[in-house]
Amino acid sequence: MNRINKYLIQQLVGATLLVAFVMTGVIWLFIAVRAVEHIVNRGVSVKIFMYLSMLQIPNFIVHIIPFSIFIATLFVYSRLNSDRELVVLRAAGMSPFSLAKPAILVACFATLIGYSLTLYGTPKSYQSFRNLQWDIRYNYAHVLLKEGVFNTISDSITVFIRERSGESELRGILYHDTRNKDKPATIIAERGVLTKSESGARVVAFDGNRQEIDKNTNRISVLYFDRYTIDLSGFTPKPENRFREARERMVGELLALKIEDVGNPKDFGKFKVEGHQRLLTPINTLAFTLVALACLLLGDFSRRGQTNRILFAAVIFLCLWIGNLGLSNITAKNLELIPFLYAAVLAPVSLLLLLLILHPRFKKRAGKIPPPDFIQANL
Repeated sequence: MNRINKYLIQQLVGATLLVAFVMTGVIWLFIAVRAVEHIVNRGVSVKIFMYLSMLQIPNFIVHIIPFSIFIATLFVYSRLNSDRELVVLRAAGMSPFSLAKPAILVACFATLIGYSLTLYGTPKSYQSFRNLQWDIRYNYAHVLLKEGVFNTISDSITVFIRERSGESELRGILYHDTRNKDKPATIIAERGVLTKSESGARVVAFDGNRQEIDKNTNRISVLYFDRYTIDLSGFTPKPENRFREARERMVGELLALKIEDVGNPKDFGKFKVEGHQRLLTPINTLAFTLVALACLLLGDFSRRGQTNRILFAAVIFLCLWIGNLGLSNITAKNLELIPFLYAAVLAPVSLLLLLLILHPRFKKRAGKIPPPDFIQANL
């Protein structure tokens, strides 16, 4: 690898990391804003919030990587063109494909990173995210018990808390249980404390009463108590019975999935398409990079036409991205279109590579052309 290629690779990697870092930060900030309610009003600790948000990052990075390299490629090669360095390199005999090699190498490496995420990292992180969500919902009842509103614990359990102080102290408790349709019960207590046991969350209520209505006889029975324990853990499904979403499953499992393995048969197509998209999404990194390279390196170089080239690359990028997204949604409803998913990604890659490879080289002109400063410093 010559020094020019090393220089271009350094520039591309630096720009890609910068764009990816900024985009990841923006997305993380968006997640943080949406989670403020859980931190302030529902008692989720900052530590748990940070862990939850970090588990979501791999899902976004898979899509951030292709966009970051696309932007980095446009930036680096546009700057070289503005400085007339590309003109000198082309005049010195370098073909468009030779100039594109550094970006293609970076894109191939990023594609491998993408595959490590889609095949393993993303499903594992999202599964951990959903497990923690489940644990918070069913084992940390304080997340659910928001003061001043009726909290629905399950289809048959509703809890109202007038006031909360600290993480566990409750005041003005109303608990309504309709699991037994013939004998619905209501518990009212002046105060209570949230506790956690091995089986889940509980509320220890003090100074209250339990009212039960027998609908068959229309009689009300009232029990006054000084202390009463309300078990909140037994009203929710067991973690092992939780249905796993498509994003939690490995590619092999998604591709081998049968319609009876999906909760709703209408979602079967979405699960299958998710499996195929895991194999195709990383290739978008190479496809988008080639779009930027083809638009900037093919044809004559002109500063006046550079803006048009960048805009044209952006339009193609959006068309490919929106087209793939739309095709995925259509394919989920008609699985016979799955081959077109692969064609929509692989065809642009093959076509653009051929254009870069087969494009005629500029012949060296007679005499020496003084190289730009950066070439003189690195040759």
